[in-house]
Amino acid sequence: MADSDSSQHEQEKIPFMQRLLDNPFLLLFLGIAIPTVLYIIWGIMDIISIPLAD
Repeated sequence: MADSDSSQHEQEKIPFMQRLLDNPFLLLFLGIAIPTVLYIIWGIMDIISIPLAD
């Protein structure tokens, strides 16, 4: 009985989001990359919204 339980747990696939959230280096990268990209986009939008001088 114990062997079948352990083999069943070995065959279970780990969900994608659990594997994603268990990776600290990926979370570190996303925590730096996402705000950086958002601030760059925000800055570009801010520069574009400045009216042109006559």
